[in-house]
Amino acid sequence: MNFLLAIDQGTTNSRAIIFDRLGNRMASHEMPLTSFFPQDGWIEQNPEEMFNNTVSCCREALKKANITAANIAAVGLSNQRETTILWEKYTGKPIYPAIVWQDRRTHLLCQQLKQTSFAQLLSQKTGLLLDPYFSATKIVWLLDHIAETRERAEKGELLFGTVDTYLLWKLTDGQSHATDASNASRTLLFNIHTQEWDKEILTYFNIPANLLPIVLDNAAHFGKLDENILGHSIPICGMAGDQQAATIGQACFQPGMVKATYGTGGFMLFNTGTQVVRSQNCLLSTVAYRLNNHVTYGLEGSIFCAGSTVKWLRDKLQLIHSAAETETLAQHIHSNEGVYLVPAFTGLGAPYWNAEARGALFGLTRNSGKEHIARAALESVAYQTRDLLNAMLADSHQLIAALRVDGGMVANHWLLQFLSDMLNVEIQQPVCIETSALGVAFLAGLQIGMYASLEELATLWQKQLQFNPHMPKLQRDTLYAAWQRAVKSVMDYSRMITT
Repeated sequence: MNFLLAIDQGTTNSRAIIFDRLGNRMASHEMPLTSFFPQDGWIEQNPEEMFNNTVSCCREALKKANITAANIAAVGLSNQRETTILWEKYTGKPIYPAIVWQDRRTHLLCQQLKQTSFAQLLSQKTGLLLDPYFSATKIVWLLDHIAETRERAEKGELLFGTVDTYLLWKLTDGQSHATDASNASRTLLFNIHTQEWDKEILTYFNIPANLLPIVLDNAAHFGKLDENILGHSIPICGMAGDQQAATIGQACFQPGMVKATYGTGGFMLFNTGTQVVRSQNCLLSTVAYRLNNHVTYGLEGSIFCAGSTVKWLRDKLQLIHSAAETETLAQHIHSNEGVYLVPAFTGLGAPYWNAEARGALFGLTRNSGKEHIARAALESVAYQTRDLLNAMLADSHQLIAALRVDGGMVANHWLLQFLSDMLNVEIQQPVCIETSALGVAFLAGLQIGMYASLEELATLWQKQLQFNPHMPKLQRDTLYAAWQRAVKSVMDYSRMITT
């Protein structure tokens, strides 16, 4: 029993990875996860597909590693956050598709609530902002729009969970209805100061408390994997939302350390230690991790579209056949030649928080080709990261020496060099870029005593590549100023069409 199994249910893919004690990846398997877009701004997924994919990925990973479930010491679970699922308590059947974190259907409700005095209290208690991004208004929508849902919820017939909780329920055959502090902190229902579901907030949203799971530390005994799934019962001992899991996997354990993950979206998380830093620049205060009932907090900024922008180039515009082509195309031209893409396909995240913004291309000429659009897509990730970093530096009053990066997009070295140039900081790419999976494997290992401490985990982090800034300051600032003008144009247009 020298191995750890990490389940990583992202927005785009389901994945299972088997790690050894040193954090080396032994085998993995992944499957695409289908998204549905029934209306403008609506994004849904099938919870049962998530579960079936998860089981298939675990089985295939074990086959590839040539081991059985009996060789797995513990399981860790990482997940896309905020995505909201309601299911029947006695059958496990979802009453509606999962409403994905990117979904904007509750925008008008959020706009109305922002005009009330309760909005400020919500922010103080949860560290979050009133936005469709978070789970609370998604739950309200389900209770109010799906027939008999509110009545059934009040009778105790339904359960709520983010993806971690739903998968845990299914993996334990309905024996465990729990979440962890990091996922709970993203629902807009959890008081990050008292570490409890907030009764006043539940009352305000009229959400029955019996819907909610219990909240545990990130390393805890969450339950046992049902032996019928993999042929052997395994303790599930680690759980974290994907961005907090990546923080663990990147060993960002000291205040001032920061990581950025580039998957479907892009997320920066800055460790603020035991202090809740109230952002003055529209960032989120969140639980980075909770161990032994001791909370470490973070400042977080969210980019709604990163890898999904490249997927748009591939699947909708059909400008490329694979994500890797964007690196080659970007290298074909010496500059962006004034072409900018603002990928506000589902609105703009931090620090703008504009749910009504939509994407736009600027600066096209007859000479513009797919290489310009591909490069603009990659550059947009770096510009949005600079937006976040500027806000973090202003809130924390600290400088950072390096940014640790992970996620599928960091295989693109052109992007990482441009990111270093745009931020004017050192970029560090780890050996294992699947740090969300690695993080929950580490958490599971901590719980069972495979690792003694976070300090021991920090010694296992390995740097693969380093990128240092070379761009002159004037060039950097000129490029970024043009990006800011492009964003302003998108914001101005969103205001114009809604008035």
